[in-house]
Amino acid sequence: MRLINYNLSWDRNRYSLFARQWDITITILQFSWLLLLDFISKNNRDLQKKKRARWLVKKLIKLGPTFIKIGQALSTRPDLIPLEYVEEFSQLQDRVPPFLSEDAIALIELELGDNIENIFAEFERVPIAAASLGQVHRAKLKTGEKVVVKVQRRGLEQLFQLDFKVLKILIGIGNRFIPSFKKYDLNLIYQEFFEILFAEINYLQEGENADRFRFNFQKEPKIIVPKVYWEYTTKKILTLEYLPGIKINDKEALLEKEIPIKPLIELGICTYLKQLLEDGFFQSDPHPGNMAVNDEGAIIFYDFGAMAEVKGLAKEQMVQTFFAMLQKDTDQVLNTLIYMGLIEPVGDMTAVKRLISFSLTRFLDKPIDVNAFKEISAEIYVMFEQQPFRLPPQLTFIIKALTTLDGIARTLDSNYSLLAASQPFVRNLTRSSNPTNILLLIAREGKNIIQKQLLKPSRLETAFSQFQQRLEQGELQLRSRSLEAERINKSIYLAIKALIYACLSGFSLLGGILLVSTLYHIWAFILFGLTGLFSLFLVRSLFRLIVAEKLLK
Repeated sequence: MRLINYNLSWDRNRYSLFARQWDITITILQFSWLLLLDFISKNNRDLQKKKRARWLVKKLIKLGPTFIKIGQALSTRPDLIPLEYVEEFSQLQDRVPPFLSEDAIALIELELGDNIENIFAEFERVPIAAASLGQVHRAKLKTGEKVVVKVQRRGLEQLFQLDFKVLKILIGIGNRFIPSFKKYDLNLIYQEFFEILFAEINYLQEGENADRFRFNFQKEPKIIVPKVYWEYTTKKILTLEYLPGIKINDKEALLEKEIPIKPLIELGICTYLKQLLEDGFFQSDPHPGNMAVNDEGAIIFYDFGAMAEVKGLAKEQMVQTFFAMLQKDTDQVLNTLIYMGLIEPVGDMTAVKRLISFSLTRFLDKPIDVNAFKEISAEIYVMFEQQPFRLPPQLTFIIKALTTLDGIARTLDSNYSLLAASQPFVRNLTRSSNPTNILLLIAREGKNIIQKQLLKPSRLETAFSQFQQRLEQGELQLRSRSLEAERINKSIYLAIKALIYACLSGFSLLGGILLVSTLYHIWAFILFGLTGLFSLFLVRSLFRLIVAEKLLK
């Protein structure tokens, strides 16, 4: 088990609101200072961004569960943060040290009301896994069943309450002093986020989720869900059947056990499609630690704390949606997403349609390439600036789950196709209680595809039609370039930059002079050093400004 030994200030009995606010504020100021240095030195290379992202990941882990979960959520948003941060956040795991086994045993005895020796025949004091929310111990019941006991970290609810208050204060400050904050409705987003966090630390709810998930897959022998032992389960203790297996992305171990890779990928993709489309109840965080494979090639699911719900589809709707995806029918796919509650309709859906069309074109027949999002990142930023709207949390969960599953599938087979892997699920739709209607619908949709192919216009007509449509929808961006205007703008930029450095040099010099004869004379030398640094930047800016002015003549 890989651990990182941080000084976990959040993992202690007494933690005041002021101390928590101080820790969070210091981290924000440190990160802002690093970004300012990169901006001043114009060091915005990919390698530097990756370095800052790694620094931030360490700080998020040090700040604790709330910020680990925030980082994991941001790992699904390449439209909002730079790609280097997406890649680092996607590797963010709850890699924190386990807490003392004595504390775990004390909580078990408190929650179950008996000594550990009277509860279990055997109990392994060393945990087999540890995370920010809790840790897992192996044990054996008096009746002989092997189980795992999930024990919650102490003080999580109090910590979440602290973070809830601190972030509320910070968002209030942002709404007051940064006008752009208000249009994104961050208050509602953070309320939803904390509702999910509080649900994750209720192990009774997680046990109910596991039972519901098992019921949904009771007819699927290739899907295994551990049994919940309710007599040994409370809000802070969860006891489950012990079901060991091979980590689902461990390709070497799977091949060694002669488990075929392609059927395993199809099983994983089809299982998720069933969760999402048929059951409307899905695991929102299916990372490799939550999924394993037994010797027979069946998938074992472990963690049911992060579950989400959407409006399920009838089988006829699923068939129509699959054919719409095949035909890249953006309008039909958009209507389905609105029906499921995954997109909130707004006045102008042009940008949303553009994003769906891009996804269908780029990701349907091949693995998801997160670098492709760079192509539309500018358009997405403009979309949120001109017409901001809040994406329902279920959609971000689905994006996160799909990208995670895609990463697992790509690890096992780099040439897999999402469309090909989902074919078994589509075939199973015909085995419904009323297969005649499904077959008729498939025949009708197939006939429509053939007719469209036969009546397909020429390439020139298609290109002209697409150009006209994009022009009418305002998707085309016309750009003009004036070299003289660019030079003038550059001179203005350099002049403003020189003015800022002059002000900084003057303020730091004045501050140093005022402090040099006081008890804080050490700070005076620091300010004098900053004066020298800012003066160098000022000289460089003035030199570049002089050169630019000569070029304009």
